[in-house]
Amino acid sequence: MESAPTEGGSQIKVVFTTTDESIQLSESKRQLLVPAELGRHGLTMLLNSEAMLDTPSTISFDFLINGAYLRTTLEKYLKDNGLSFESTVTLQYVRSVLPPRYAGTLEHDDWVSAVDVLSETSAAGKWSGSSYEGQERILSASYDGLLRIWNASCQLMATSPSVSAERYAASIKAAKFLSDSKIASASMDRTVRVWKYSEAGQESGELKPTLELYGHTGSVDSLAVDGHSKRLLTASSDGSVGLWATSKDSAPEVDKALVAGATGSKRRKVSSAVSAAQRGPLSMMKNHNSPATAAIFDPKDRTVAYSTSQDHTLQTIDLTTSRVVSTVRKSNALFSLAAISRPSAPLLAVGTSERLIYLIDPRESTSTTSVMTLIGHKNMVSTLAAAPNNDYSLVSGSHDGTCKIWDLRDVRPARVKDGGIGGSVSEPVVSLKRHAEPQKMAIPGDGCKVFSVVWDQKLGIVSGGEDKKVQIDSYMA
Repeated sequence: MESAPTEGGSQIKVVFTTTDESIQLSESKRQLLVPAELGRHGLTMLLNSEAMLDTPSTISFDFLINGAYLRTTLEKYLKDNGLSFESTVTLQYVRSVLPPRYAGTLEHDDWVSAVDVLSETSAAGKWSGSSYEGQERILSASYDGLLRIWNASCQLMATSPSVSAERYAASIKAAKFLSDSKIASASMDRTVRVWKYSEAGQESGELKPTLELYGHTGSVDSLAVDGHSKRLLTASSDGSVGLWATSKDSAPEVDKALVAGATGSKRRKVSSAVSAAQRGPLSMMKNHNSPATAAIFDPKDRTVAYSTSQDHTLQTIDLTTSRVVSTVRKSNALFSLAAISRPSAPLLAVGTSERLIYLIDPRESTSTTSVMTLIGHKNMVSTLAAAPNNDYSLVSGSHDGTCKIWDLRDVRPARVKDGGIGGSVSEPVVSLKRHAEPQKMAIPGDGCKVFSVVWDQKLGIVSGGEDKKVQIDSYMA
């Protein structure tokens, strides 16, 4: 067994392990005697050294012992846990979740309700099958009823035409890229719209509505898209979840009474250049007893969906039959939802009115649906997004005015001071504040609530909110 260089003092026998094949040590280097005084930083430098991984540039590591992160020196860990210095410590090393840096702000005239990103690594980018290197686009939706497209240099490329004479009747609550040329949006006027997006060069683009979808009887507050099946999922304040086709040829005829109810008497007559076909839903599932707050597709099986509601329930839906397969009931209203793709089944992250995020295994066969609780927000959790390049990271946005990054490998047992939460809990590893956060807030997040967040592998974390801004926190150099 080799020894790490030391100037004296106690040494501890460690065994280095990892599940990441790209940073796996050779068998002969996995067992080592290391100075007891080493902590995370010292162990990181040791692993990056020429004698170990010999990395061309320093990789930041975290170290887990029995599923918990090492936050002290090895010596203190042994003493705190009543272990002998003769013990062998198994260290699982993992790439650290690093904080992004503030990169820019996109100013708006009203609250920003939704954001999305088109890049070569985003879902819509992959569905389009094109390369977007240097051509990334940011989509924002606002309470002023407009969609906007921006480039990665924070320049405005396109603004949608207004579809209503009454400004706030058509406030947009959700928007997503379907592809590089198609966008979907959902509004308070009960309407889901599909837009065509085109660019004439590198400096300007154009948005035109091509399809209006009617079926909800309340504000449409959440939208999920699937480019493969060309389907949309919506959640509405009327308690229903809608399934829609994105082309007029595949969509059913519309109920004219719903069109009249949605548009009202103050609808602006638009020119034929921006007129859109009108269609109805493939299915309208009235599953919830209170407003439905979010709906998403299963990341691997597009015939399965999940929805949350203020009625405290998370439902699993079979989209082929439009039936609820299972229901998980929690103790408070549920407001946001994201799926973390994993080999056997997705792990669902659910944001609540009580500042918590539940991690839930939705399978009926599981004896315990709640896997873990994430604690750290000071107001309701309004938006969630899974990391684009791993199955252990998550970003959340809250009405407390922050976005928090979570590393789901960092787990500990709940304590009394956690407020009576049982089981396992995790705390955020990074907290991102709004760049121009108000100096004084009567309650956490007052004036800078976060309404939407997306995590893109290329651009980083993009969020929008009550401060009328899109904020970009980037990993780009």
